[in-house]
Amino acid sequence: MLHGRAKEQAEIERLLEGARKGRSGTLVMRGPAGIGKSTLVEYAAGRAVGMRVLRGVGVESEAALPFAALHLLLRAGLDRIHALPDAQANALRSALGLCDAPPESRFLVGLATLSLLSELTGDGGLLCLIDDAQWFDQASTDALVFAARRLEAEGVAMIFAARPDFPAPGLPELRLGGLDSTAAAALLPADLPPQVRERLIHESDGNPLALVELPAALSPEERAGRLSPVGAMPVADRVQEAFHAQLAELPEHARTALLIAAAGGTGELATLVAAGASLDGLEAAERSRLIEIRGAVVGFRHPLIRAAAYQSAPVTRRLAAHRALADALTSSTSPDAADRRTWHLAAAALGPDEDVAEQLEETAGRAGTRGGHAAMAAAYERAAELTADPVRRSARLAAAALAASDAGLMRRAAALADSATPDVDDPTMILALTQVRAHREFELGTPLAAGRIIMDTVPRVAAHATEHAHWLLVEAVRCAWFAGDPQLAEQAAAKLPALAGSPLVSQAIGLTRLLRGDIPGGIELISEVLDGPALVGLGVPGLTFTAGVCLPAGRAARCEEITGRIVAECQQSGMIGWLAFALQDHGFAQGLLGSYGEALATLNAGLRLATELGHEHRVTHLTCCIAWVLAHQADVPGCREKAEEGVRRADDQGLVLAASIGRWALGRLELGLGHPDAALQQLAAIPPTGIGALCAADQVEAAVRSDQPELAKEPLERYLSWARHVGRPASDAIALRCRALVDQDEAHFAAAVRSHESGDQPYEQARTRLAYGEWLRRARRRADARAQLRGALEIFDRLGAELWAGRARAELRATGDVPAAPRRAGDPLSVLTPQEREVVRLAAGGASNRDIGARLFLSPRTVGYHLYKAFPKLGITSRSQLAAIVRSSSIDR
Repeated sequence: MLHGRAKEQAEIERLLEGARKGRSGTLVMRGPAGIGKSTLVEYAAGRAVGMRVLRGVGVESEAALPFAALHLLLRAGLDRIHALPDAQANALRSALGLCDAPPESRFLVGLATLSLLSELTGDGGLLCLIDDAQWFDQASTDALVFAARRLEAEGVAMIFAARPDFPAPGLPELRLGGLDSTAAAALLPADLPPQVRERLIHESDGNPLALVELPAALSPEERAGRLSPVGAMPVADRVQEAFHAQLAELPEHARTALLIAAAGGTGELATLVAAGASLDGLEAAERSRLIEIRGAVVGFRHPLIRAAAYQSAPVTRRLAAHRALADALTSSTSPDAADRRTWHLAAAALGPDEDVAEQLEETAGRAGTRGGHAAMAAAYERAAELTADPVRRSARLAAAALAASDAGLMRRAAALADSATPDVDDPTMILALTQVRAHREFELGTPLAAGRIIMDTVPRVAAHATEHAHWLLVEAVRCAWFAGDPQLAEQAAAKLPALAGSPLVSQAIGLTRLLRGDIPGGIELISEVLDGPALVGLGVPGLTFTAGVCLPAGRAARCEEITGRIVAECQQSGMIGWLAFALQDHGFAQGLLGSYGEALATLNAGLRLATELGHEHRVTHLTCCIAWVLAHQADVPGCREKAEEGVRRADDQGLVLAASIGRWALGRLELGLGHPDAALQQLAAIPPTGIGALCAADQVEAAVRSDQPELAKEPLERYLSWARHVGRPASDAIALRCRALVDQDEAHFAAAVRSHESGDQPYEQARTRLAYGEWLRRARRRADARAQLRGALEIFDRLGAELWAGRARAELRATGDVPAAPRRAGDPLSVLTPQEREVVRLAAGGASNRDIGARLFLSPRTVGYHLYKAFPKLGITSRSQLAAIVRSSSIDR
């Protein structure tokens, strides 16, 4: 019977009822040891009538074995793996050691986990119970938290029970505190004197396990009320002392059996007996309610009992237990037996042991083939600890650092890299350590610091591996671009011309010239590469770099095309770290092309991934990009909040490029609201180099409309120079609009409108027609003004640029016209959420629910739910009607 947990029980009941009705939900129950988490897990299992139940329990000694906990949780449903998309099925089989396959992304494994849970739900719902989640290996935790964040309409209830520090940001939490005095008193023996009961309630702080176990540890004198004062001590330690007292009363063979079980981790009865745990000893421990034997598995009643059994033994006996377990696993046929044996040998090692270190390297390699990068890092790190030779030790630390970086554990990766010997000569090791340190600085520190780390290392790499050095120099230019630092870029670019003909080198030098204000030289170099065949054969990193240089070269459509390829490749191959980057540029390019619904969906997907990866730089940059898209729509508070937050964080981190996009968003928002002075203040703060040319047109308009034409001169020259060398119809048209605004010359307005007809940026076309219409109205040519303003309004409405549509309506009313009510003409999908829009767009192209789920990191059931919600909004009843709807929408361009 549960005492004092009515609120928690009601929350569990709500979760289960939702799952039975097809609504998924997650709950993370947090609290210290003994607070009642496991009891609530048992309550949930007992209330899951008619539901399928999957259970997994974390074991501390298993934390270094990749996907061990996930395998335990899913083993009853592995017969349904074949129902998953091939890439997901292969990823999950590889992760769980069910096949030999190359490494897969941990996020692809997470998506496969989500799909398998959806597949196992059935009609009554599915309950996943994860107890002691803090002891799950990192790979299993990543997969389950990834799946939990994306549960929507599968009918899955997932409950994590964990200590307070279990990492699960963004998931609903229930923090368990101590019981109140009434509930606490109900757990104590009735024969205790009142003063003893009060003392135990106070000392236990309401911890249920302490209330149950502490009375049993009292001496007869203490039970009678003769208690001496004791110092303050954490409840977990106090309870563990109670378990120590129980262990001390056991016979020797029972204590030995418990020690071997505590050291063994898996609880496999055959292995424990082979290692020297007697059945009589295990039975004695079970009679004392310290363990439970279910079939061929031994389980401790509570993790603190395991800890007490292990820590109460002398160190010599602990080492002997690990050696005995290693010997017992020698003949085991379990897929993980070799790795478990190696870890036991490592636990028994008293000092450097090269033989065990080499076995740990093999364990790390096996973890890598299964996507267990956190476990891979742990194995390399322990191998380094057992290595006497300093050079070999540093090599293993470097490998551990790279694996930790691949696992997204950048702080740990940097700490490992810093532990390596700084004066090694191996170029591969130097390159690995440099990449880890620079990556950490780029995403958690500043890109400028990352670039300096690279430049300090380049001479040592170049002496042995020229090609690696060249790639590092290109990376240094990229760091300089994001930091807005021409000095760093020039320092790196000066060493690059030796690679004549390389597209990445040409782009890097082009970016360097743009940063120092050489617009003609920068655009010429970049454009030559973008228009040539040299991009064929570039991998994802190289294509990502190329996509980034498309935007300052005025090639938004080319950027959208390249990043579309990168996104598809990353989603197929599971290169999730690069995916967040690609989604950033893909979404911003979509925004430049006027596809605001698609852009928001893309950027929000990137933001969610970057947040999960812990990439603070990427989060800041994406936040500013989202604000820029929102500046065109009616969400003024949302735009301000995102932009101000993004700019503040970008300024703190030295992210000049991100801050420029955030300020551009605020400037464009103020222009749309008719506040040119405020717009000018934001836009004038953007550095003229970098993407300053793209923002210059807005700065020109803000200066003219605020009656400060002298402030338009410099940005006008900047934009005219840029547009002249870019040579694109859209930029030519915007240049003409800027000249028309400054010179108040109708000929430039008319030429700009004509030039837009062959461009690819409808938003800018509408801006030009609006500005021309305003000029015509002030010239009292109302009929001519109406033609331009109606054209502008139609485009703004179609794009969903509601702020600018409002300005066009106001101008039309000033001409005596009566404009149509606010609408999004030509965009029937405007009634959908960003997620529904993307699902509908893919479904209209013929993709199945499984394919859509794989693209968007959703379960097939959730995809079906989004379509179910979208159909009535669109006024359709079947999937076959979607194609026609999408063709008429502004998102199908």
